[in-house]
Amino acid sequence: MLFKLAWGNVRRAGKDYLVYLLTLTLAVTVFYAFNTISVQADIVLEEEGLPELLGTIMSGLTTFLAVVMGFLMVYANNFIMKRRKKEFGLYQVLGMSRGQVSRVMALETAIVSGAALVLGIVLGVAFSQFMTFFTASLFKTQIRDFHFFFSIPALLITVGCLVAIFFVTLLFNLGVVRRAKVIDLMSANRKNEAVKTRNPILSAVIFIVGAVMIGVAYYRLLRDGLPIDAAPSEYDTAFVQFTTTTGIVVVGTILFFFGFSGFLLKALQGACGLYWRGLNMFTMRQLSAKVNTVSFSMAIISMILFLAITSVTGGMSIANVMNTSVERSTIADYSRAVMYYGPDMFNDPQLEADRAQEGYAPIKLASEPLNIQKISENNIIDAGTADEEPFDLAHILGKYEQVEVYDSRRMGEEVPLVSLNGLADAVNMPLPKGTASSNANMMGLQVMKESDYNRYLAFRGMDRVDLGRDGYLIASDLGESVGKIYDAALHDGVEIDMGGNVLHPVSDHVDEAASSFFNASMGSNSGTVIVPDRIVDELGLPLYTSYFMGNYKEGLSYEETEGYVRRERTWGSITNADGTESAIWGMEATRLQTYESTNSMNGLISYLAIYIGFVLVVACAAILTIQQLSGVADSSKNCRILSELGTSRHEIMRSVLVQQAIFFVFPLVMGVAHSLVALQVVIEIVALFGGMSIGGTVGMTCSIFLLCYGGYFLVTYLMSKGIVSDAIRVRHAH
Repeated sequence: MLFKLAWGNVRRAGKDYLVYLLTLTLAVTVFYAFNTISVQADIVLEEEGLPELLGTIMSGLTTFLAVVMGFLMVYANNFIMKRRKKEFGLYQVLGMSRGQVSRVMALETAIVSGAALVLGIVLGVAFSQFMTFFTASLFKTQIRDFHFFFSIPALLITVGCLVAIFFVTLLFNLGVVRRAKVIDLMSANRKNEAVKTRNPILSAVIFIVGAVMIGVAYYRLLRDGLPIDAAPSEYDTAFVQFTTTTGIVVVGTILFFFGFSGFLLKALQGACGLYWRGLNMFTMRQLSAKVNTVSFSMAIISMILFLAITSVTGGMSIANVMNTSVERSTIADYSRAVMYYGPDMFNDPQLEADRAQEGYAPIKLASEPLNIQKISENNIIDAGTADEEPFDLAHILGKYEQVEVYDSRRMGEEVPLVSLNGLADAVNMPLPKGTASSNANMMGLQVMKESDYNRYLAFRGMDRVDLGRDGYLIASDLGESVGKIYDAALHDGVEIDMGGNVLHPVSDHVDEAASSFFNASMGSNSGTVIVPDRIVDELGLPLYTSYFMGNYKEGLSYEETEGYVRRERTWGSITNADGTESAIWGMEATRLQTYESTNSMNGLISYLAIYIGFVLVVACAAILTIQQLSGVADSSKNCRILSELGTSRHEIMRSVLVQQAIFFVFPLVMGVAHSLVALQVVIEIVALFGGMSIGGTVGMTCSIFLLCYGGYFLVTYLMSKGIVSDAIRVRHAH
């Protein structure tokens, strides 16, 4: 009997349950699909460790999604309860006990939740297959053995989460019924009808204060940047400043929306021709009352939309920068580096004692560059096995070259001969965001001999340079923000003093294409000064790094080249003939490894950005939908009165449309404004590694967001149209 009643109620109140069903179905779909990430990763990703990393990250985000899904379910349920309170009161008047009413509510919730679960799982299975191909495209991998899959673990997690949320919702509903009196339930529809407007002067002051606080927060963020831009000694202060800025923008956004209604109402009242036209007065009074009650939620929605837009746009843009940078910074089939111990290490007696205690060889300053090809033979492939052999680069490389860069600090000196901040001061330009935390200003730019640079250019198939006796060049692939300073210094003819040798630039710009000395996903050369050989020799500059680069011999197979490099081997220490050490192994990277790691990182960033953005946008849109439908239900009596007074249904719906458009559009506009400011800071940071253009990414992001956001807005309006039509029809029937 009770089940039959519950089923009839669900069918009869289908319009009320539609948003609840839609939101819950979408949540289940996304929840199931993204919990199949481990299956997707196993099918798509071949790089060792990446499926595990992606799965670990996604498990944490799954918890976040579960919280969001629970919040949406409870929020949607509140809307249903508000619409059905009178009906539940009527049941009690007719003789049903509170326990029976509670069981009817539980059955209704179970029916809708079960339907959402079935629909969500079906859509989730289809969505997960799509996500497999989407993941493959992001990570630039091929699906070799694709097969249809259904994840039992994902299903169990989804069902478990839904059941837990169901019981929380049920307990909430039971509490409402048990605490409420029959008279309260019967009169529920009469509540919240009063339009409570605030003092317009006070509202205007609050609005202005909120706008000023937002402006101050924007200024502080653009001035201070992110905490990662701060020097290590200033990080705590920078973090406090960033936290303060975040607090200012949140409070400012809340005050902005809180005071907006009264301010706008007062301003429009001054325009009598507009205010008194049609239903504008009614519309504005309704807006004023609603904004007063939902100002906090609108502010929070703005901040959530800001996070969504920023995460997607920033993540996708960073991925684009990496794609561009890797093309420029990958210079050879194989690259390897050796890093030399600097003079500053010998000023620490404790270091030598610690090394001796731990069994490491004593260190000494390198007097000449190491031959990387030769010392690589100290690396042993398959050590300890019958197949043990030395790592022989001559076996796989045809054309190769090695170049050295030197420390710009002379022996016994701490101040570099040339530095980024020195060049910035010379051209009256500020240091780029993100450089304050680096050691580039303390250690200065690296120095390379003209002969080494010309050998590098010959390896790359580029024209040699001629510096003459007192010329210099700057090489850097780090990005446009640093490059602008170097270009300005070269263009303006800034002289540099290298130990009494005054050098003049022989070019007016940095050649980024001829500035990478090592395979890297993003720029790795923060700045290298190319000088005549005699300068380095005269000044006795200490060695800093040796770079080795080579291309594979033609005709060799993958197993003979890339497979050979990737075989298991021990690197060991770099020991001199006298048993001392002068250097340690730096990075090693092949062209293929660099592209693989870049593709994987790009895919991971894009995947997480899209995931987070999609969930947040859907959550915001669903909250707004439920909020607006609740507001329309509350104002249905006013709609009936307007209809009785002769107002057409078209005019009433136009008023509803304007109200809902404002509540949907204004948080979006505020979120976009916050995002554009934040992205300016992100762009400046990322520009250290390459030029970043967000135009295309912003357009794509906005299109996707508008599709989801606009879809919810359309559903909201259509359902509101039905509620208003029912209210008017009921009035005319009486």
